[in-house]
Amino acid sequence: MRFDLVPMPDTVRARPRDPRGYPVPAITPWEEEQPQFALTDYGRSADCARGRLCSVCNQLMPKGLVWRVVGATESAAIAEALAAGRPYRNMTPTLEGPGHRACMLYASMVCPYLARPNARRGLSADGGSELTAHVVRGAARGGSGAVVGFADYEFGITPDQVLFRFVDLVEFLPHEAADEHLTELRAELARHQPR
Repeated sequence: MRFDLVPMPDTVRARPRDPRGYPVPAITPWEEEQPQFALTDYGRSADCARGRLCSVCNQLMPKGLVWRVVGATESAAIAEALAAGRPYRNMTPTLEGPGHRACMLYASMVCPYLARPNARRGLSADGGSELTAHVVRGAARGGSGAVVGFADYEFGITPDQVLFRFVDLVEFLPHEAADEHLTELRAELARHQPR
């Protein structure tokens, strides 16, 4: 699905755009006036963590539930735990911060890498981190991804990284191609329209 056909949350609409028209997430660094979508800006990520701001739209997230988009490996682990009737908690930290449900549904559909299993990364992440060793130019997402809701998040800020953990799984929305979330995104946006 073309990104310009995906319904956009109002908070995302206010974000800066790249030359193609894609909204730039709050944690994305800029270099020479170009967003670096595969990278995470340390300062912006730390600000979002401390201020409980959505990593996509940079607006306050209410206390309680948060969402994130996960790739094939974590999506499969969650599905396996749920199928076995076990609770799921990934103790491995991630660099990806939380966001609003609508923002994460939107991001899963608009980001070319998140949206399709055959999509490939356009850039490699900064080197030197175990957490980003798999984030290399040309790597395919593979398998199914998911938009996942959690009761809350924890974070730690080191001298060179902002690390997140997510606690108490509350929603699991898997997808092969993220446009499967179109109905859910429309319903989420409708729930939050002023009446």
